[in-house]
Amino acid sequence: MKVARIYLRVSTETQDLTRQAAVEVATRAAGYYIAGVYREKASGARTDRPELLRMIADLQPGDVVVAEKIDRISRLPLVEAERLVASIREKGARLAVPGVIDLSELADATDGIAKIVIESVQDMLLKLALQMARDEYETRRQRQREGIEIAKENGKYRGRAADTITHERIIALKKAGHSIRRTADLAGCSKSQVKRVWSLFVRGACR
Repeated sequence: MKVARIYLRVSTETQDLTRQAAVEVATRAAGYYIAGVYREKASGARTDRPELLRMIADLQPGDVVVAEKIDRISRLPLVEAERLVASIREKGARLAVPGVIDLSELADATDGIAKIVIESVQDMLLKLALQMARDEYETRRQRQREGIEIAKENGKYRGRAADTITHERIIALKKAGHSIRRTADLAGCSKSQVKRVWSLFVRGACR
């Protein structure tokens, strides 16, 4: 039986994961049993994504990690991205992502020099895809910075609106007595963000 774990990600709370639901349909149609679907609203340039870490912890030998595109898995710098992929492979699992040619079955059917060559080609293709995902991320950030500078020069920049939904969730979870780590997991954010939001709330409440 072919077993898949699906990872779906968007970058912000305001974005919708619905578009990526077709991945689940396509995976079932390809004959996979879906052991888990992991949904995340966090930047792909972060390593502390709770659902990604939970998925990796759940992986079993032979599992296939499925995502809509490679940038859903990672927009990290190449060294960190390769470390992330290695943590998936160390569990005996592999990636199956559109746009990245999967040569694993071909490699399994060969041995000797041919197997080494095929695996090397696979690693090169994956490395190229990971670097392209990072380059796109950096390009977008550069364009955003340039846009902000232009807006500032024209007196039209008002700053970035706070993510009020996440902030309210953090405050509610902390009020309920959850630890910083547990709050971060449940709110889908970093521990540093929990500390910052809670500190601002406490200071405001004490005034």
